[in-house]
Amino acid sequence: MPSVLRPWLFLAVAFVARAADSVVLVSAPTRYDEGWAKVVAALETAHTAKVLVFRASPAEQQEELRRLQPRFVTWVARPEELGPKAAVVMHRLARENDGDPYEDFQWGVVTGLDAAQALKLAAPGQPLTIRTVGAGTSFAMECVEKGYWFSEFKAGESWEKAAGGAPREVAGPKDSTAQIVARLNEGNTDLFITSGHATEHDWQPGYRYRNGTFGHKDGVILGKALDGTVHRLDASNPKVYLPIGNCLMGNVPGGDCMALSWMASGGVRQMVGYVQPTWFGYAGWGVLDYFVEQPGRFNLNQAWLANHQALLWRLQEVAAGRVSAGDRRGLEFDRDMTIFYGDPHWDARMAPGPLRWHETLTTLSSGEVEWIITPAAGARTFAAVDTNGSQRGGRPLVAFLPRHAAGWEVVGPSPAIAADDFVLLPHPGSDASVPARIVVRLRRR
Repeated sequence: MPSVLRPWLFLAVAFVARAADSVVLVSAPTRYDEGWAKVVAALETAHTAKVLVFRASPAEQQEELRRLQPRFVTWVARPEELGPKAAVVMHRLARENDGDPYEDFQWGVVTGLDAAQALKLAAPGQPLTIRTVGAGTSFAMECVEKGYWFSEFKAGESWEKAAGGAPREVAGPKDSTAQIVARLNEGNTDLFITSGHATEHDWQPGYRYRNGTFGHKDGVILGKALDGTVHRLDASNPKVYLPIGNCLMGNVPGGDCMALSWMASGGVRQMVGYVQPTWFGYAGWGVLDYFVEQPGRFNLNQAWLANHQALLWRLQEVAAGRVSAGDRRGLEFDRDMTIFYGDPHWDARMAPGPLRWHETLTTLSSGEVEWIITPAAGARTFAAVDTNGSQRGGRPLVAFLPRHAAGWEVVGPSPAIAADDFVLLPHPGSDASVPARIVVRLRRR
């Protein structure tokens, strides 16, 4: 009899089977600092992780990572060890861990203004179910239980959605600074999304109009309204943060900055951000395609990785001449420019919501795996859900598989590709010819 496993259960079974498949990277000075050693110990204990110590760069441990073939890698880093090169180093470590062009493990960076703050990322507590989403830009509200957003394009535009209700426009202030801080300080926002102009030290929520500004001081996010009033962010409830349209918000330039202050005074436990000025957007905005717009299917680290594998796949398609080479420069730029902060094991995911297609992973008696995709929205099944941002829609479908060092291969005629722990199906198209179901069969190499 075949066994049918929902994707999340499939992953849970795989994780139990490989509970030791976790590595912590740490520099010698950080490893032997009394406070930071507690951060390392927390991760080591929680995940039965192997600790690898390096002198100057995590890249020193590439050969050992190739030998261990872990599924999770966490770098514990003091702020002075980060900066833009941190993202480049980790992406290359993950991409060069074997012979295929894809990233070979889920990874994250655990850091903080000090060791005590970093410990909150290393031990974030119970899994997070995201029910309330707030944003400084529009997003697909139909995919979330509750939410609100303030426009970055039009002064005074604001939208809300109550549980069980439909999105509705509400009267908003010309200067949204105070309301943004107030909504976050209420303590029930589980995910916050931002776009607009930003650097490591400020965020401007008004992209096309004059609004207040956000900055930081001593680890506290401060919103300064147009009238000069300063509003202090003090939101300790655990949340995840996606500055997916912001330049530089993910960069930690050695000390106090926006990213570290979001963690310290904003309750952020996981975060994805650019470490350089963003202009293409595939690696940032695409996270919403997998995370928010497929509610409950992926946790945040998986959604970020799925989007990144999609980017790497598209680069392969460009190289093979199957798609236009016009995006090559942007894809190559985005390849190493986003970073993930937080423990990659921590499960923060959207509350289950409307899905335009359904998926099952079935283990057959032969040992092969069948991935079945069943469209549920007709011609709209694979159409873009939301187009705000850059490089939206058109993403391939991705499902994660149990880790297998030799990799997986697709059996039979299918445009899908498979690697160590995932299968990817090119975008099936957005027209009336959407099939009744799509079947992909795989086997271990």
